[in-house]
Amino acid sequence: MQNSLVSKYNVAGPRYTSYPTVPYWNNEGFSLNEWKKGVIRSFSESNSKEGISLYIHLPFCESLCTFCGCNKRITKNHNVETPYLESVLNEWQLYLKLFTERPIIKELHLGGGTPTFFSADNLKLLLKGIFRDATIAENPSFSFEGHPNNTKGDHLQTLYDCGFTRVSYGVQDYNPTVQVAIHRLQPFVNVKNVTNTAREIGYTSVGHDLIFGLPFQKIEHVIYSIEKTKELMPDRIAFYSYAHVPWIKGNGQRGFKEADLPSAAEKREMYETGKKMLEEAGYVEIGMDHFALKSDSLYKAVEEKKLHRNFMGYTDSKTQFMLGLGVSAIGDSWYSFGQNVKNVEEYQDLVAQNIIPVYRGHILNEEDLLIRKHILNMMCKLETSWEETSLQFKELPEVLSKLKEMEDDGLIVIGAKKLQITEKGRPYVRNVCMAFDVLLQRNQPETQLFSMTV
Repeated sequence: MQNSLVSKYNVAGPRYTSYPTVPYWNNEGFSLNEWKKGVIRSFSESNSKEGISLYIHLPFCESLCTFCGCNKRITKNHNVETPYLESVLNEWQLYLKLFTERPIIKELHLGGGTPTFFSADNLKLLLKGIFRDATIAENPSFSFEGHPNNTKGDHLQTLYDCGFTRVSYGVQDYNPTVQVAIHRLQPFVNVKNVTNTAREIGYTSVGHDLIFGLPFQKIEHVIYSIEKTKELMPDRIAFYSYAHVPWIKGNGQRGFKEADLPSAAEKREMYETGKKMLEEAGYVEIGMDHFALKSDSLYKAVEEKKLHRNFMGYTDSKTQFMLGLGVSAIGDSWYSFGQNVKNVEEYQDLVAQNIIPVYRGHILNEEDLLIRKHILNMMCKLETSWEETSLQFKELPEVLSKLKEMEDDGLIVIGAKKLQITEKGRPYVRNVCMAFDVLLQRNQPETQLFSMTV
């Protein structure tokens, strides 16, 4: 039965870190001035109440990992660090001119690329430059992505001294054959060392990222990787499906053939096996693809119904306004999305001209905002409701009709004014959200835009 469900529901679909999803942004109705208006409005409404979130994109990597679909620049030239960070700080200054008061930073995440490509001293200069014109909220949530091969003790100590308490390490898989295929050679001892060092310094949440569905990966590889992971017991684990998107320019996912990838049924077996192992070890499944120990803040956010999802993934702290700084970074004012240009040189040139480097985005209308609430509910709470008239929309009867088959398959339960995703339906949460995605339903793509849902 499980394999038949996989066959039925394994379709291309969004991961819903936003709604509308990027391919459905109305760029023609977007402009830099409209983006600024949304920033000003959202900041003034929310800064003093809950603070803001910052995502800073640090794109440089010394080598190309062929599983990665992120925006990055491959180089071993570390002279790029200082000019890039100067541009990020100049971009921050451009936004400060729009703010009506001193920003309160509640959440900060350094992503990449490889943030630990940068020296600890340069990261400290970046953060000092950001904090100079801001106030740090009480109990902030500061995190960064660390590469086990190049994250050093001084990276961890410096960032901890700057208020960081969470780090996530990209492990992916411990099998040498898989590591060669994805060009990510990293022994277990490296992961062990940086995990233990972070804990000794005082980090309260250490996360590991594991991927299933990688080229040449077998079920026994997943079992081995999780067994090794259990030796370290990270506080949270992202255990997610490899997103094969070779059509995205520059992502490097052409170093292996389609035939080298596990089938959908094999991937589902990997997930179910991994999930069982993690739960037996004391982890609780959080939202989609994430697991946490009960002592971790992500689990506590679920218990308190405060789990949130944005372009940084799942987070235990929610702010209305999230600002993206750096090349290709995406900002979210709640009323609009804005993405920076993707080329490093173009980004630096625009900032040097005192131009906010946003090149595309979307202004959310009333329908977008309403659907967004439903999708966030399902991604974060595995349920949504339309008891309030304000949460009802014209296509709702049609949406529920589309979901009837999923209800018959035991994946969801539809009530008079409520929808719940069952335990059996957890792996198909993206499919449920797709039924609510009215933009996707109205304009089905002719070419593949998204990774497969299973």
